[in-house]
This record gives sequence, C-alpha cells and structure tokens, in this order.
Amino acid sequence: MKTIGIVPARMAASRFPGKPLHPIAGRAMLEHCYLRAKMYANWDVLAVATCDEEIRAFCEEHGFPVIMTADTHTRALDRVAEAATKCGVDVAENDIVICVQGDEPLLGPDVIEAVMAPFDDNSVDGTMLAVPIHDEETFNNPDMVKLVHDLKGNVLYTSRSPIPYMKTFSKDAGAKRVGGVFGFRWHFLKWFTEQPESPLEQAEACDSNRICDNGFFQRIAPMTFRPYQSVDAPEDVARVEAALNDDPLWGKY
Repeated sequence: MKTIGIVPARMAASRFPGKPLHPIAGRAMLEHCYLRAKMYANWDVLAVATCDEEIRAFCEEHGFPVIMTADTHTRALDRVAEAATKCGVDVAENDIVICVQGDEPLLGPDVIEAVMAPFDDNSVDGTMLAVPIHDEETFNNPDMVKLVHDLKGNVLYTSRSPIPYMKTFSKDAGAKRVGGVFGFRWHFLKWFTEQPESPLEQAEACDSNRICDNGFFQRIAPMTFRPYQSVDAPEDVARVEAALNDDPLWGKY
C-alpha cells in the first residue's frame, strides 16, 4: 500500500490573498507545511499541488516536488485528486492519498501518523484529523469547522456552528474541530470528487458533509491536545509565531 501526500496551495484565497507564501517567522507558510509534513518517514510521494506560477517557482527554488493542476478547482480535494494522477507513481485503488492543507504550519509527523492509523481497519475508506477544542473562542468561531462522531469514531456531521450543544462551555465535553489533514483510499477520493455538492455540504460550507449525506463516513484521527493553529486570516500569523516559540520541531527544519 502506497502513501501519497499532496499539499494543495493557491494564491487566490478570498480572506488572505497570497497566503501560501506569506512569511511566518521568516519562512513562507508553505515551507513550514511541506518541511514539517516531510518529517513523516513513510511517504512514497510528497508534493505540492498548485495552479500558480509563483508557487511553482517557489517550490522549484526550494527543491520541493510540485505538480501543476487546473486553475478551475474550487475545492482542495479536487486539486489533490488531479495531482494524485500526475504524481509519478501508479496509484492503486486502496493506496492512501493524504491531503495536507497548505495552511497548517504547526502540523508534524504525529499528525500524519494519526491520520494514517485508522486505515489499519479495512472498513475505513476516509479519515479526518480531529483537534480537541480547549477554549470557548475556538468553539464559537465559524472559521473553525466542528465535528461530531459516533462511539466508533465515525464522523456524523461537520458544522461551522458550535457543536455539540453545551449550555456552558467546558473543554472536558470533548468538542473537536476539523484539522486540515485528510486521508482517503484512492477509490474513495475518486468517488468523492465525482459526486455533486450535497445539501448539507452547501448549507454548512463543509465538503465533508457530502460523505455523510451519501451514507458513508470518515473515521476521526484524534490527536493529543497541543498548540495547533491553522491560518485562515492574517491575524492568525501572530498566533502561529507565538506557538513556534515552544514548538519542539522549530529549528529542526
């Protein structure tokens, strides 16, 4: 079973144009994401996927494998699926394709290991990083997609609303948000990209609901709580830089 890692990145982000190449602690955000993902030891392929010449040039300058894709993709997973067909190896139906979002500069090999672990169960075709929520601001932030799951860890629903309901927020209630790392068996990713947007996907602006709407599931990949800040807007950069001060991987790449 091969493991293919794709880091989708594009310059035209509505809330933060040019985000992939924005500096964080003196290095482009994409550089943090790629080099930290590369610390995972079991990739068969790890490459950046983009439609932008600026990103292609940056990757070539830094020696990162880069795959050019169409500029018509509006969803990261569509870009990932196209890139998987151009990654230089034959991807078999049950090989694993990992989408490593290019705005997760605090990821590490532990995150990739967590997303891979559920695939030991042959009934699992898709996984989703589940990040513990320990503060009420994150719980209420619509930029942070929350998830609920059943007792087996199968995702039931994702929402920008604060779920599950709690009268008074408590970190001990087990609320989780979606982290920007997803795993798919290749046949399942192909199926996903061939389906139309679903009603709950459109209502919540969460494409994982396409899977729930069609009666399938992703298995959560739980991670131990630690500073893990995505970059959705310019003000998130300062939070990431603060977290890097105590980050065990900082200085190792």
